[in-house]
Amino acid sequence: MTPTDRLLEKMDRLLAELEEARKLNQRMDKIALFLEDIRLADIVQNYTAPRKLLWTNFLAGLARGLGLTIGTAIVLAVFGSLVSHFFSIPFIGDYIRQIMDYVESYRHSP
Repeated sequence: MTPTDRLLEKMDRLLAELEEARKLNQRMDKIALFLEDIRLADIVQNYTAPRKLLWTNFLAGLARGLGLTIGTAIVLAVFGSLVSHFFSIPFIGDYIRQIMDYVESYRHSP
């Protein structure tokens, strides 16, 4: 095989790869346009159906509030469990008991 033939073969491969890259670029452009159309359709749907938008946002807020409440309850339960283990430690247990007594005294005062 002569150097010219090898050079022509390389050029043919490069041209084929270039054509493949062009086709891929065209597909990517179509996908980008499609995604833009979907976003535009979503925006139009939100403005034409305000009840649906309000309902969706209400449910999202409800889910966030419920998640926050459950998460806080779990964290406080774990914290309470950990604190109860410290009652048996002499210095820390006494300190925690003093804090709890202080809180209880304010809870029962008018």
